[in-house]
Amino acid sequence: MNPAKPGDTAQLMEQILYEVKRVVVGQDRFLERVMIAMLAQGHLLVEGVPGLAKTLTIKTLANTVRGQFKRIQFTPDLVPSDLVGTRIYNQKTGDFSTSLGPVFTNLLLADEINRAPAKVQSALLEVMQERQVTIAGETHRVPSPFLVMATQNPIETEGTYPLPEAQVDRFMMKVLVDYPTDEEEFVIVQRVTGAPVDVTPVATTEQLAALQAECRRVYVDPSLIQYAVKLVAATRTPEKAGLKDLARFITFGASPRATINLTEGARALAMLRGRSYALPEDMTDLVPDVLRHRLVLSYEALSEGLSADAVVSKIMAKIPVPAKPLEHEKLAA
Repeated sequence: MNPAKPGDTAQLMEQILYEVKRVVVGQDRFLERVMIAMLAQGHLLVEGVPGLAKTLTIKTLANTVRGQFKRIQFTPDLVPSDLVGTRIYNQKTGDFSTSLGPVFTNLLLADEINRAPAKVQSALLEVMQERQVTIAGETHRVPSPFLVMATQNPIETEGTYPLPEAQVDRFMMKVLVDYPTDEEEFVIVQRVTGAPVDVTPVATTEQLAALQAECRRVYVDPSLIQYAVKLVAATRTPEKAGLKDLARFITFGASPRATINLTEGARALAMLRGRSYALPEDMTDLVPDVLRHRLVLSYEALSEGLSADAVVSKIMAKIPVPAKPLEHEKLAA
């Protein structure tokens, strides 16, 4: 199957999602964000209480695309070499050999990333950005595709090391995962206590790489890019967007990475929805996920109980959404 052909792409994406949904119950929004990050070659920061199928989702997805999956449980005693690898001395031969760490995989789950100290977090965030590791002067590239999903547990804060604001910017999106509904939980119990479901691989990592390349060709109208620029600019200088009251609540706004991620995310979501062009709703659906972790709120905002999501909502209400772009119709003509 050639995913570059029209029709084949939609069919392949549908098969991947179908296989994952055979195992994972509910969590449609979370699963959609994982697929968006994979297509847009971004990384996810996920916040949710334990037991909400975060590990199961990414492991099942790896099996579906015949990719490697590894999980790292972050703890306070980790050191960077536990992630990226190190040089090992062989007493028999008298030579040094390189032992590559668990970051050399296709899908990596960094569980409870905020439990490890800053130097370990930095080692992971470096490989996320550069997609390579240097050990004893030798550069080793991680496999492609490469997706990191880092989780944070919101109910325990003792003994944790919050991610620095400058480093958390490396994540494309921060997704909040909530409890399942009563109906979904009933099905979860049935599946977990019933016969195990075997996932059928329906794609290869080569096909996934082709899907990523095709995603870059999805058309994004300049008016949509301009909308993303205005949204992100409003987080830095709210007064220029007519939001003077918000200025006292924001210490630092979002970086240009937010604008890039909004554009790339809209492309991926349009592709998931079976289109070769992005619409305004593709971008507006992703704005909270892309911006919520990039805003540094002031003490005044925290004292008044104002969340990043609330600030983003106020900005979205002020910045007008562009009319549906028509350029894709010209391209198709």
